[in-house]
Amino acid sequence: MTAIRKACPVVLRRGRRGPEILVFGHPTAGTQLVKGTVEDGEEPASAALRELREESGIAHAVVEAFLGILRLEEAPEEEWYVFLCRTEPLPDTWRHLAEDDCGHEFSFFWHPLDEAPGEDWHPIFKAALDFIRAALRTASRGHGR
Repeated sequence: MTAIRKACPVVLRRGRRGPEILVFGHPTAGTQLVKGTVEDGEEPASAALRELREESGIAHAVVEAFLGILRLEEAPEEEWYVFLCRTEPLPDTWRHLAEDDCGHEFSFFWHPLDEAPGEDWHPIFKAALDFIRAALRTASRGHGR
């Protein structure tokens, strides 16, 4: 069976108390990270930028680094291609009507990277946050930081 490829763009910023990660409140499925399906013939990095634009409205972003492929026990048919992305400065919060999610309006905000996810987080995204934290630690050690 061929895995369903997903692209997950990760956007970070320096917050008052340390790094923060961009997340959103889905109206029916809890707090999540941006993620979507890689279309046929599409490169995962391009899909990450497309999903970021469609789900958040962020049109000016670039892929900075590939963080790895995430495989989750909760979704064994999927493999997530996770990318660190850089954007223009963004507001603390905003709402966006998603182009590709049945017209849902998403509420974007920043979550402290080192803070545990709340009960409102969808379980798959709690596991994804753990993966992202570990990948960022590995990447920073590799760059002598």
